[in-house]
Amino acid sequence: MKTIKSTIVLVAVLFATSVFAQNKMANNIDNSNIALEGYSPVSYLDLGLAQRGNKNYKSEVQKVVYYFTSAEQKAAFDKNPAKYEPQYGGFCAFGCYAGAKFRVDPNKFIVENGKYYLFLNNVELDAQQLWMAENNHEKLRSIADKNWNKLSKTHN
Repeated sequence: MKTIKSTIVLVAVLFATSVFAQNKMANNIDNSNIALEGYSPVSYLDLGLAQRGNKNYKSEVQKVVYYFTSAEQKAAFDKNPAKYEPQYGGFCAFGCYAGAKFRVDPNKFIVENGKYYLFLNNVELDAQQLWMAENNHEKLRSIADKNWNKLSKTHN
């Protein structure tokens, strides 16, 4: 009986670890599972603004936590979370196009076709500028989508 209990506990721990690792691979989250560095996904899509959310207004989807600026934003998200989740798990869209996962600057984003895309920005590279310089965004998205199928299953 003790062996059965130990086996059940071990399986539960392995499953939980697997789910957490999967979330970390497919989502740009911190150690507290907070997405978008605490910025509101609703602000990006509905307002075209990067606004830091408030921990008093939060929702969780598959162990990923999102913050919002108001109860109204939280309610909008809760009605349709898939609409507001970031493309490529919140990793850099241009990085996905290039075949790599990069952290992003939450203030660097674009909204196109009812979706928002985040970008890396540091002293060496402004990935949003590279994306915008390309005239064929459909091509970039198509390649990034194909690459994301593999990248979402890998560690950073």
